[in-house]
Amino acid sequence: MALTRRRVATPARSAPPDAPRLGPLVLHGWLDPSVVVLALFAMASGFGQFGAISALSDVAKAFGHASRGTTISDQAGLSGTVLGVGLAVLRIASLGGLPLSGLADRFGRRSMLILTCAFGLALTVLAALSPGFWWFIAILALGRPFLSATNALAQVGAAEETGTRDRAKAIALIAAGYALGSGVTAVLEGLAVGTLGFRGIFALASVPLVGVLLLRRWVVESDRFTIAAAALDHPTPVFGAVRRPYRGRLVLVATLALAVSVVTGPANNFVLLYAKSFLHLSGGARSAMVVVAGPIGLIGLLAGRWLADRVGRRFAAALSMVGMATAAMVAYSGSHVGLYLGYELAAISGGCFAPGAGALANELFPTSVRASVAGWNVAASVVGAVLGLVVFGSVADVGNRFSVAAVCTFGPMILAAGLFFLLPETKGREPEELWPDAQQ
Repeated sequence: MALTRRRVATPARSAPPDAPRLGPLVLHGWLDPSVVVLALFAMASGFGQFGAISALSDVAKAFGHASRGTTISDQAGLSGTVLGVGLAVLRIASLGGLPLSGLADRFGRRSMLILTCAFGLALTVLAALSPGFWWFIAILALGRPFLSATNALAQVGAAEETGTRDRAKAIALIAAGYALGSGVTAVLEGLAVGTLGFRGIFALASVPLVGVLLLRRWVVESDRFTIAAAALDHPTPVFGAVRRPYRGRLVLVATLALAVSVVTGPANNFVLLYAKSFLHLSGGARSAMVVVAGPIGLIGLLAGRWLADRVGRRFAAALSMVGMATAAMVAYSGSHVGLYLGYELAAISGGCFAPGAGALANELFPTSVRASVAGWNVAASVVGAVLGLVVFGSVADVGNRFSVAAVCTFGPMILAAGLFFLLPETKGREPEELWPDAQQ
């Protein structure tokens, strides 16, 4: 069957006088409006996605039956297994982010970014009307793929808009936007859930939804994608298909994404429930913990950007991955001090991880498959998070031993950090240099 070439129309824009060039490409700095608006979309995605996690304790009590007993079910309202399965369903739903991200290699980053963010936030708002726990999970599960794809495409867009000297900074800005959106929901849960209820918090997703609709005209298509789309024939994408030359490298990158999510899935999803229902931290204390993590996470982003640009992407990502796993074990060690210390160490480690790992994942592949690779990383993250949630929740259910669950779930993932050194170092190099014969 003959395939036709497709040309992509994008809004005209002029490059600043000092914009770096790479052949026909005009690249931009990490604070260029084209990158900043992507960080705002990532922030909206973080607000929508993290709401289920931050309000989990209140959702469990609203739809379950809390009592003065000692089991997870008694204290939280629903059993650890039910909560773990519910969160796992949300994670599994993120598999839909794979084809959605892959479609951006066909139809463009801009159109898919706007579509995924708007749909995901609209469904988050709808979740406020849920009549029961599983209705709540089902509605959020419908929106989860769109928000997962939004964050993936924001990183892809930031990587394509910038050159090697600004790419880690741009990825860090996207990560900061997502973290800020996530943190807002956690602060609201701690300070305003008694007034708003979890339904009010989810209804507030209408605010970033309106923001996305207003900001959509500022989203531009990257020169990298425009040139690649004009030069390539595009078959209809099949579930994020990636061509043979890139598959070996994709397997390694996806395996690392899986291993990281085995840690971050349960570490992030259970922590506020653990803090509220088991360590009995007040709403103010939980909010303070989250607020303090903001500047600490920013320090991590700055350190990660410096390490990624000076020492290398692989070293920065591997060191941070070890830090995240260790921090998660400390957080669930059973004491208030351990929770505070582990939570803040996780914030700095997670911030440090984002610039190097994000830049590496985008630099290792050409433009023609970059969004599809981002989709596969989303899918691998889903599998890892589901594994982590099921193992962590099941072990924690046996005697309420969160510390044992943490060691069993997170400890083995420290060894997986060594896989980063099986990938080539990309520091100081452009994707076009790594794949000189590819249609970029």
